[in-house]
Amino acid sequence: MKPFGYLRALHTDQALAAYAAHPGAQYLAGGTNLVDLMKLGVAGPSFLVDISRLPLDGVEETPEGGLRVGATVRNSDLAVHPLVRSRYATLSQALLAGASAQLRNTATTGGNLLQRTRCLYFQDTSKPCNKRRPGTGCPAREGVHRDLAVLGHSAQCVATHPSDMAVALACLDAQVHLLGPDGERTVPVTDFHRLPGDRPEQDTVIRPGELLTAVTLPPPAGGRSSYRKARDRASYAFALASVAAVLIVEDGVVRHAALAFGGLAAAPWRARAAEEVLREAPATPQTYARAVDAELAAARPLRDNAFKVPLARNLAIRVLTELTSRP
Repeated sequence: MKPFGYLRALHTDQALAAYAAHPGAQYLAGGTNLVDLMKLGVAGPSFLVDISRLPLDGVEETPEGGLRVGATVRNSDLAVHPLVRSRYATLSQALLAGASAQLRNTATTGGNLLQRTRCLYFQDTSKPCNKRRPGTGCPAREGVHRDLAVLGHSAQCVATHPSDMAVALACLDAQVHLLGPDGERTVPVTDFHRLPGDRPEQDTVIRPGELLTAVTLPPPAGGRSSYRKARDRASYAFALASVAAVLIVEDGVVRHAALAFGGLAAAPWRARAAEEVLREAPATPQTYARAVDAELAAARPLRDNAFKVPLARNLAIRVLTELTSRP
């Protein structure tokens, strides 16, 4: 048993001060990921700053017609919120596709974005892992990598980000709000998670001591949206590949398209190349196939995960086709 200190913060200033005063501290919200990592010995914080009682659990409409979601809003509450279900269907569907009902009742918005990879080598402290201990190597490249990245990986790391919610937020152009020693700042969720490069231990652009306080969604673009996930079993499994999409079709032409993949990279993968092909193009399965192929041309599968490329391709084409035909 490794001892650690603990403080339940009641306001953000207290949380920031406690973090700064205790080297090796970490923030704790729902704990569905951090506590598991502590049990495995992957994480060993010397001090926990409990932020679960901070006043960050609200969902509010913004003056512009968007939505502000507090960092401690539970996944289960966000999934069924009337404004989320009516305006951001892909987000509601992504949340309901993630984990079990019991975990969704505990997991938070901020914690979901900040969760670590589920790579077997990262979670096993008897194995080397550049993400856990930089410079020790990435045995997954030649070892067990069936579930791991085909896009954006490097020689240092082939892990994937496990979140469903983050994929929907990337598709919806959400913004992440951070509060730290240097004040507040806002980062697009598409820039929040990092690809591994030569620094795989840095999952996100969050700075030491910064607290994720909220996520904001812009006013809905309109049209139709969906989230679809392929996995090894029907529930309680991480995505082998997933797709979030927003589509507006008028007179048989794509007027707006936003597309993001999950399960393929260390970050939610916004499909910019595919969106460029889709813009003002005929809304047909042939167009959708050409667009997705343009995006997945960058894929670099490993020995045992090449199946992910056609899986993601077929999933995306199906989602876009269904959105087009939906009344």
